[in-house]
Amino acid sequence: MEEKVKISMLCQLYGKLLTKKQFEFIDHYYNNDLSLSEIAENNNITRQAVRDIIKKGEKKLFEYEEKLMFMKRMLNQQKKIEKALSELTKIQKDSSDKQVANVLESIKKELNCLV
Repeated sequence: MEEKVKISMLCQLYGKLLTKKQFEFIDHYYNNDLSLSEIAENNNITRQAVRDIIKKGEKKLFEYEEKLMFMKRMLNQQKKIEKALSELTKIQKDSSDKQVANVLESIKKELNCLV
């Protein structure tokens, strides 16, 4: 997974555990695609200060994930759901029973809501 996407996802999961500035700067940098210079100018601080705040926030996000593993579990759960959906589709295609097909379709809809 690309590093930027990973940090953005971690920020969604653990962002509220960061300081207000860390969350704000990481959000602007990764999700709003602002440069360090733009963030610095908007906050009347140096580019280096922005970089330091972002790096400290990133470190915290990775520490939280290392300890809590929410993202890892979420991605594993998503893979399992996708596999189950694939298997249900195979069964549904091979089934000639209309009632079974309806039940499988209902289960697929429920699983799709989780992805």
